[in-house]
Formats: sequence, C-alpha cells, structure tokens
Amino acid sequence: MAENTSAPQKSRQTTPRSRKLRRVASTGMLAAVAFALMFVEFPIPMLIPPFIKFDFSDLPALLGAFAFGPWTGVLIELLKNLLHIALKGTSSAFVGELCNFLLGSVMCLVAGLIYKRKKTKKAAVLGSLIGCFAMAVASVPLNYFLVYPAYEVAFHQPMENIVALYSAILPVADNLLKCLVIFNLPFTFVKGLADAVICILIYKPLSPFLKGKNQ
Repeated sequence: MAENTSAPQKSRQTTPRSRKLRRVASTGMLAAVAFALMFVEFPIPMLIPPFIKFDFSDLPALLGAFAFGPWTGVLIELLKNLLHIALKGTSSAFVGELCNFLLGSVMCLVAGLIYKRKKTKKAAVLGSLIGCFAMAVASVPLNYFLVYPAYEVAFHQPMENIVALYSAILPVADNLLKCLVIFNLPFTFVKGLADAVICILIYKPLSPFLKGKNQ
C-alpha cells in the first residue's frame, strides 16, 4: 500500500486573535467611511432651514452596531467626529460634532441592543425603527438645552433670528420648542430611517466581509 505523503491541511477556522484584528480593521474602515459621508450633505429647501443638512454618516455606525454590537456603533460615531475635528476643524464650536455623536449613538445603542438579543431581520427592522424614534425624540431636549443655546452664545446669534428661519417656512413655529417638535423631530427620524433602510438592504451581503468570510 502506498504511503500517504500529503501534508495535513491547515485549519481554516479563525482564531480569537484574527477575529479581534478583523473587528478592529472593520471598525476603522467604517469610521473612515462615516467621516467621508459627513461631506456628502445637502439641505432640503422649503422643508427645513438651510443650516440643517441631510447626510448618511450614521449608516456605517449602524452597520458596525449590527455586526459587532451596539458599543462598536458608538465607537464609530465617536471616531468619525474626532476625525472631522482633527482633519477639517469645527465651524460649530464643537457643538455640532457633539450633537452628531450623541444622536447617532442613541440610534446605534437602541438598534444594536435589540438586534443583539435576537439576530433576525425582523429584529433588525424593529430595532432600527425604535432606534430612529429614540434619536428623533432625543433631538428635542438636546437641541433645546444644549445645541441652540450654545450657538446663541458662540456665534452671538439671537434666538429670535434662529426661530425666524423656521417661521419663514411655517409661521406657527414661533418659539424654539415648536420649531424643534415640528421640524427637527420628524427630520431626524426620516434621516435615521434612510440610514436604516440602506443598512438593512446591504447588511447581509456585507456582513461576511466585515466579520471575515470564515467566521
């Protein structure tokens, strides 16, 4: 009988170290993409004041939250804003970046925690919807107590002038709270929903690449 001289095949299973390295690399890549997407922003004329712009920079963080857990999504939100400050600077006295980080983190935490409990498409959809709603609701007190008062101080912009930009679109929005509830809350929800829809559509085919094909 002929002797079997073939070398044993190496195991194709990933090790804990390789999984960790893959996670770190994917997190960094998603943060870089999120940072790039911050530059792809545009206003929505006639629906909301022009200083509020639409972008898709929360999409990579939501992908990270589904792939690696909610806190990875929060980390991506943090990294993208730190990159933005370091490489582009800030035109909002850091308030805009702080708001972006906090609101994106709310969505990623809520959606990621729900998906983590039961990793099904239904859970991803439900988590995304609740996450978007939580982010939209959180935008009202965050803007009311932090963002707009900070803008008023940093840029010497009277609150009446800010409210006037909203009132020009809808006269009934005659104070800051009404402005935030009528305009910012639904805008934030729709913005998050757009990210969530794209995330759910591309997450399954993208997941093997993020995690490693053999994981």
